[in-house]
Amino acid sequence: MVRKLIGIDLGGTTTKLGFLTDSGEILDKWAITTDVSANGSHIVPNIIESITKKMENSDHKIDDFVGIGMGTPGSVDREAGTVIGAYNLNWKTTQKIKDQIEQALGLPFSIDNDANVASLGEYWQGAGSKDSDVVFVTLGTGVGGGVIINGELAHGINGGAGEIGHITVEPGGFMCTCGKRGCLEQYASATGVINVAKSLSTEFTGNSRLKEMINTGEEITSKIVFFLADNGDIFANQVVDRVCYFLGLALANVGNTLNPGNIVIGGGVSNAGNTLLQPTTKYFQENAFRPVRDSTKIRLAQLGNDAGVIGAASLALRNTQK
Repeated sequence: MVRKLIGIDLGGTTTKLGFLTDSGEILDKWAITTDVSANGSHIVPNIIESITKKMENSDHKIDDFVGIGMGTPGSVDREAGTVIGAYNLNWKTTQKIKDQIEQALGLPFSIDNDANVASLGEYWQGAGSKDSDVVFVTLGTGVGGGVIINGELAHGINGGAGEIGHITVEPGGFMCTCGKRGCLEQYASATGVINVAKSLSTEFTGNSRLKEMINTGEEITSKIVFFLADNGDIFANQVVDRVCYFLGLALANVGNTLNPGNIVIGGGVSNAGNTLLQPTTKYFQENAFRPVRDSTKIRLAQLGNDAGVIGAASLALRNTQK
């Protein structure tokens, strides 16, 4: 009998769920809206109800499953199975996730930070699956990261390992939500790309659709910036080059510290593909120690939106193997 796993990728607007085999094949996947009202008190009951209903309406039975894994925003206590400080979920107080889910579904439950869990997904089934040392960086609304050494996630003494988004790339630079200045997150996330575009626009004097949009107060997104760069907008290309400089510099520092087989770039901004990858790789190579430059590869993530669910299932599998 195939041992099945449940993966949960909890996000601020959507929660993705999946049933998988223990070899990482997705058998069934779906999504529900994350209801953050009433201090996020509906989130876990809605997940339990959704899993229960999915089983009732399919040929999956609870006895087929060996565990549940979840990736979540916020500060995670992996042993206790609790989360605190997930402000986009309205979880300001400690949430006892593990207790609620194990009690309702009767399966062993594992939980970790969402960026760590996405890293496990790419490590297990995606761009990092051929190496035991992989660093994953996700460029979304913010910048997250995960570090896998000898096949195991690195957490650090206080859970702060892999916080690549808070590497300082511009001392005294843009103010970050974390309270310090010059973090990578303020330069290479979706919002960071816009920060860089607005900052550089004051100096640019040529013709540019992107410059026009900024001047007239039109809404710009990182997607628009990369699209215009692809279509020959000189200023948009300057912005992309600057963003990739900061990203390449940060990844070179990561590479020099850990020398992983792969540094995998995922998240929404990575959809820019080679427009992001090529200049980032160039700046990585310029700033990396030669033996690191010659061995660590920069790659794009392969799993897209499935990385979190696959990684969460992998977390559950690891828990059963302890």
